[in-house]
Amino acid sequence: MSGTVLATAKEKMSKAEQSLQRELGQIRAGRANASLLDRIQVDYYGALTPVNQLAGINIPEARVLMITPFDKNSLEDIEKAIQASDIGISPTNDGTVIRLVIPQLTEERRKELAKDVKKAAENAKIAVRNIRRDAIDELKKQQKSNDITEDELRTLEKEAQKLTDDSVKNIDAITSEKEKELLEV
Repeated sequence: MSGTVLATAKEKMSKAEQSLQRELGQIRAGRANASLLDRIQVDYYGALTPVNQLAGINIPEARVLMITPFDKNSLEDIEKAIQASDIGISPTNDGTVIRLVIPQLTEERRKELAKDVKKAAENAKIAVRNIRRDAIDELKKQQKSNDITEDELRTLEKEAQKLTDDSVKNIDAITSEKEKELLEV
């Protein structure tokens, strides 16, 4: 039973890391990245549908996203959805495809985005620490109800701490990679 507590904690920590990765994928780094469009929903025949389900997304150049709709009738709907979104890039429609040209970032904007990355990473670390705290609380409850001994509790607490340390290390690696990508000119 105590093993399931740690397994659950490990799974939740992994989800926190994945969530951070998704969040950092939304931050544009001056180069084209298809995950920039992940949150954009298009009103397609009355149903909100993600752009990546309505169109092929290619990256022909380092700073250009090319969106080719599967259904040519949805081209204007996709364009309107991109304009209404918060990505801050104006789409160019040539009648068959939509191009998004990602502007070069200024040094000031790069540093601002790096701060946002650090903030997101800190939130992920807080989430991981909360997961550890919840797992240890659960283990202490099991010890009080005599499901596990005090020695087992100490061992399991150390394992929970090791899981936390590993997860924080992963978060730091993800963060430093994104910062390097942002500050690269």
